[in-house]
Amino acid sequence: MPLDRSAPCPRPPEPGSGTRRALRMAVSGSRGLVGSVLIPRLAAEGHEVIRLVRGASAGPTELGWSPHAGFAERCRAEGLDAVVHLAGENIASGRWTAARKAEIRQSRVEGTRRVAEGLAGLATPPRVLVCASAVGYYGDRGAEILTEQSPPGEGFLAEVCQAWEAAADPARQAGIRVVHLRFGAILTPAGGALARMLLPFRLGLGGPIGSGEQYLSWIGIDDAVGALLHALVAESLAGAVNAVAPTPLPNREFARLLGNALSRPAILPLPAFAVRLLLGEMADPLLLASSRVVPAQLLASGYRFRHPDLEGALRYLLAS
Repeated sequence: MPLDRSAPCPRPPEPGSGTRRALRMAVSGSRGLVGSVLIPRLAAEGHEVIRLVRGASAGPTELGWSPHAGFAERCRAEGLDAVVHLAGENIASGRWTAARKAEIRQSRVEGTRRVAEGLAGLATPPRVLVCASAVGYYGDRGAEILTEQSPPGEGFLAEVCQAWEAAADPARQAGIRVVHLRFGAILTPAGGALARMLLPFRLGLGGPIGSGEQYLSWIGIDDAVGALLHALVAESLAGAVNAVAPTPLPNREFARLLGNALSRPAILPLPAFAVRLLLGEMADPLLLASSRVVPAQLLASGYRFRHPDLEGALRYLLAS
């Protein structure tokens, strides 16, 4: 159902005098890698969380939403303090056919545009919109140190990230503070890249990929969620924010430290031609490209990383 601006909505409740009310916020992609950890954190801190779900809502803690049509119930979106938009097709699921690339782009660009337009049309829009983005914005840049001020790179992912971030312009123009968290590889044994690496590394079959010299920008799941929570309340943050640990490192060093954390050797290389044979077009941007990204804005805003170095992060995540 498209956004209906014609019907009036009840005025949202005002906070009690002298009290600190819990924030009321909506989260899309709430069952994804970051969302599934974020939701319990928000609930534990006493905030009211509404999940943005595809199709019709199933109860008071859900709000129907579509990347094609926007919010199903405009009135229930009124009075939100914040929105976190994490939804999007998994870029590492399936080969990049033309149809698959179109799905990836549409899920991010059109989905974000619908959220931004819906929020911009509210009588009481939220103060902040935090959107996921990715370090794929920078493309393959070798050993160049990349901050939020660095220009975009080239290639499919860089183009998608640029359009993805630009799609939030309606919210920005409506006076909403918009933050684009450019996530690096999010490390957690529960899913994503690290989960896929664990079996071969535990079998002693792990090692560097390609030349091993390409930089990997990473962030532990606790800091990914921590950076997001920080972005919700840090008024100085707006626009692009690199959500990466301050210590990007070459793939060869990543493999060595992961092997150490698992007490296994990590010396068997996976040649670039084999990666391309296995994964096709997405091999280069996902595994062979180099992005040496640093979190300049997070550090300047006072965020303190729980796990700033990879060795400590891996030992914590793998409880070794």
